[in-house]
Amino acid sequence: MAATPASPADKRGSAITVDGHRISLTSLDKVMYPETGMSKGEVIEYYRAIAPVILPYLAGRPATRKQWVNGVGTADAPGEVFFHKNLDRDAPSWIRRRTIQHADHSNDYPLIDDTATLLWFVQRGTLEFHVPQWRFGPRGAQRNPDRLVLDLDPGEGVGLAECVQVARIARDRLSALGFDAHPVTSGSKGIHLYAAADGKRSSERLTEVAKELADSLEADHPDLIVATLVREKRRGRVFVDWNQNLASRTTVAPYSLRGRLRPTVAAPRTWDELDSSGVDGPDLAQLDHREVLERVERDGDLLGSFLGGRA
Repeated sequence: MAATPASPADKRGSAITVDGHRISLTSLDKVMYPETGMSKGEVIEYYRAIAPVILPYLAGRPATRKQWVNGVGTADAPGEVFFHKNLDRDAPSWIRRRTIQHADHSNDYPLIDDTATLLWFVQRGTLEFHVPQWRFGPRGAQRNPDRLVLDLDPGEGVGLAECVQVARIARDRLSALGFDAHPVTSGSKGIHLYAAADGKRSSERLTEVAKELADSLEADHPDLIVATLVREKRRGRVFVDWNQNLASRTTVAPYSLRGRLRPTVAAPRTWDELDSSGVDGPDLAQLDHREVLERVERDGDLLGSFLGGRA
């Protein structure tokens, strides 16, 4: 990544030039995660370092952003979060964009295809980046999805350990359907399972496949798994969220920070980690930004063979 300081950094701000674009940085010492003391400057540095591996999972997709201008706050006083679909009105012209037309309105979405665009949003307080399972084509048309995702979301009374159980079961079912599943701890409570799709099914059809799979998992493991959207029925079980495959739905991108109390990350994992969790090693845990950077430096992108992450 070509990022060079345009002026000396200080606590108030500085500027960087990224891919030929000058980005002013402000309030670098603002604490974004009070529980750990992580500053806005450190958030920017995380995204600058992680850009080579996060960008393939953002590129070409309409990006929805979750912004915490004044940080995530504390358990007793959560920070205010803003949910953005439309591109900011004052966004520079060099940020690529695409329009999605709805029945009664349209939204202009940014395409986060390069490091400069990524950091421009991070400078404005964006911590989370969410994208759908499909990309735009070269002329702006919506392509069929190139990946399927299952969001394993623990209900009240269960946790990540139960999500690991469900992930193992779902892996075998996905494999029987011709899908090679890749686990990602969400950085929040659960696990995402991604599998590359061949692009021949529409979002509606792929959602039907995911729902049928989730329903079959619930039928075979009713004490552990639930596939219904009715929240009251999720207590004590893991909800297999299949409807994130709809064209209108999004999932937090792999390697994105989360707006939790700690700077946890949606982190790609290995099946060895899940298979040994609670057996030959410690229970699986969500990873923070430092752990993720260390893993990427050591192992590279653990989703590197996942076709849904290739631009």
